[in-house]
Amino acid sequence: MKMKTTQLIAILWWVVAMMALPILAHGSIDQSPEAVKNWFKELRHAKEKLTELHFYVHDRVTAESPTSVLVAQANATSKSPTMFGATYVFDDPMTLGPEPSSQIIGHAQGISSSASKEDDASQIAIMNLVFNDGKFNGSTLSVLGDYPFFQKYKEMPIVGGSGAFRLARGLVTAIIYAYNDTTQNEIIDFHVLVLHY
Repeated sequence: MKMKTTQLIAILWWVVAMMALPILAHGSIDQSPEAVKNWFKELRHAKEKLTELHFYVHDRVTAESPTSVLVAQANATSKSPTMFGATYVFDDPMTLGPEPSSQIIGHAQGISSSASKEDDASQIAIMNLVFNDGKFNGSTLSVLGDYPFFQKYKEMPIVGGSGAFRLARGLVTAIIYAYNDTTQNEIIDFHVLVLHY
């Protein structure tokens, strides 16, 4: 039985579409256990690359719909000049531009806690940068580091990632773009340099 060219093309398109379904289900990369195992098997042939990202994070503490909320504090926190012990959980939008109406590309989700007892207001930040748009859709970067509030540049290490950022390492340099003393809301300029496969 001979197949017509159009039937063969239709079958090939169907096969390609079925192969793409797992990739589309997780954004831009297949994250099933089997796909991850195969990815690790091919890792020795992969070349590490450097990706540079730039976006803005909008942290709203006192707003109609806050993105950062106080979840814990010590009895002495309110008397501390550094707010020692104040712990926040946040889910801040990440946008391409500094304007709140700018295109959202993901969310910075995590916990920050005031970890400095004296002199300098410094927080420990534990966060995932979750991308839900563009070529890194479905991928994350994990960040863990010191966030010295009054320093111009806040350098935090990237300790891992998922999706397109598996085995990632690199640095985030955060700069306060805008801060309101009254509301404590801020816009943070994120510069990301990440090595990944």
